[in-house]
Amino acid sequence: MEKNRNYFVAIALSVLILIAWQFLYVNPKLEKDRAALEAQQAAQTQQTTTAAGDTATTTTTTTTGTASGTLPAGAGATTETREAALAKSARVEIDTPSLAGSINLTGARFDDLKLKGFHETVDKTSPIITLLSPAETEHGYFAELGYVGNEEAGQVPGPQTVWTQEGTGKLTQTTPVKLTYTNDKGVTFTRTISVDEHYMFTIDDSIENRSQTAIALSPYGRSTRFFKSTDPTTYVLHEGFIGVLGDLGLQEVKYKDTEKETTVAPGKATGGWLGITDKYWATALVPPQTSPYETRFSYFQDGRPRYQADYRQDDITLAPGQTTDVKNLFFGGAKEVPIIDQYKTSYSIPHFDLMIDWGWFWFFTKPMFQLMDFFFRYFGNFGIAILITTIVVKALFFPLASKQYASMANMKKVQPKMEELKAKFGDDRMGLQQAMMQLYKEEKINPIAGCWPVLLQVPVFFALYKVIYVTIEMRHAPFFGWIRDLSAPDPTSLFNLFGLLPYDVPHFLMIGVWPLIMGVTMFLQMRMNPTPPDPTQAMIFTWMPIVFTFMLAAFPAGLVIYWAWNNTLSITQQAVIMKRHGVKIELFNNLKNLFGKKPKPS
Repeated sequence: MEKNRNYFVAIALSVLILIAWQFLYVNPKLEKDRAALEAQQAAQTQQTTTAAGDTATTTTTTTTGTASGTLPAGAGATTETREAALAKSARVEIDTPSLAGSINLTGARFDDLKLKGFHETVDKTSPIITLLSPAETEHGYFAELGYVGNEEAGQVPGPQTVWTQEGTGKLTQTTPVKLTYTNDKGVTFTRTISVDEHYMFTIDDSIENRSQTAIALSPYGRSTRFFKSTDPTTYVLHEGFIGVLGDLGLQEVKYKDTEKETTVAPGKATGGWLGITDKYWATALVPPQTSPYETRFSYFQDGRPRYQADYRQDDITLAPGQTTDVKNLFFGGAKEVPIIDQYKTSYSIPHFDLMIDWGWFWFFTKPMFQLMDFFFRYFGNFGIAILITTIVVKALFFPLASKQYASMANMKKVQPKMEELKAKFGDDRMGLQQAMMQLYKEEKINPIAGCWPVLLQVPVFFALYKVIYVTIEMRHAPFFGWIRDLSAPDPTSLFNLFGLLPYDVPHFLMIGVWPLIMGVTMFLQMRMNPTPPDPTQAMIFTWMPIVFTFMLAAFPAGLVIYWAWNNTLSITQQAVIMKRHGVKIELFNNLKNLFGKKPKPS
């Protein structure tokens, strides 16, 4: 009994520590980080320093010897509106089922991209998501492919190169566009840009050396942004620089790492990809998979501070009259699981699926998503998919759960014998323990059988939390009624009568309908067994559902719905097994004793 009491006290203390950690440290830290980021962005827009130096393409190399670190022309300390920035240069329109925007002919730069299938809020009339914007804007974000050349190569394509479009027309999934540029040395660059129906651009460059001397060119690519995401950061999700660099493997570099070190250079790789990822969106550069390249993740503070993922290939030498081809891929869009997986296979991009942060337990997390996605495609509602997935998981764990509840039932049956042993051995704990073990052996009871289902539920719960939090398929996914976004907390609150009273409540009092349902089901599940005779245990059993109600109220609604439904299934399952073993179900007696009138002492 003393061990049980210590066990439950430890659980209660752990829960209290987690709650205190959440409210006293994590929440204030998130608010502090958000305020600091907003202050930093505000300060950037007020800076009066000028952009750094000459931006000519012959000086685009940096001290690290990799790709360009200079600002595009006009991207100085002050910012412009998006409309004004877009109007400054000639452009080629992009129009596909998934994308809208344009390519800047100055630099052949991808700096105007919107995602047609995603809105800023759950309201379908809200603006669609803007992914890329010109460098001159406050939220500048662009991708660029160019070259660094030796003196014999002349002015090679870079940030300020003005390309010419052959013909007219927009870029669609069926109509590529062709751009050309011939420099002062007679070297001609022909760039063909195509795009699929989703988010992948293919950039085919043909380079013809019409000069009289051999030239050396080094292709580079960069993805640059002038801001960080304002979403609260969390340990379960990586946002920042990312890539899979050949034998170097997966690279995840946080913004703060580059702010501290200025540059993080993983080294030279062959094959792979690199870019910048947010929670739901990403940009990624895919160099030629057979050519070695240097990589770098950087933080620049000249002019306007900015973050950049870039690579530079080894030199390509072209003899007079020689022509060579260079093929690159650029991804800019939403991290939709089926599409990302498709690109990994169809374009042979190594581990491109790691762009989605499945975590260390990807072998469990990703199948969990695939199961839910299967049910979603059949029923058309991710909330229903969560409910059915829970049933499947409960069915898989049924043998273990059956053993758990059977063991609990047998433990109740031998309770009188255990009490006799306690009376017999008194303070002889060693003798009592040996007698208990002999009793367990004779009655075929495993006292730790109940632990395994609980332990196995932990990865299930974490995997589901990960799926709901990181996958874009859950973003703005509705359930029924007031739950319009399963990835967000229940928006209602008990403390304003679920919106009937006209005032907002503090964040920590946002105890919605589904957290209350979860708390009630947890309370009922714990009352399925006799009330512990120890007062400490009884108190913990009484307060734990309330504690968990407050703690899970801030979790995504989809996770709370899962927990409530799982509790309901567990109650049903436990009742069936207990009845099968002839054990009394204590639920109704416990409720009667708790809420009914207790007899007066005589």
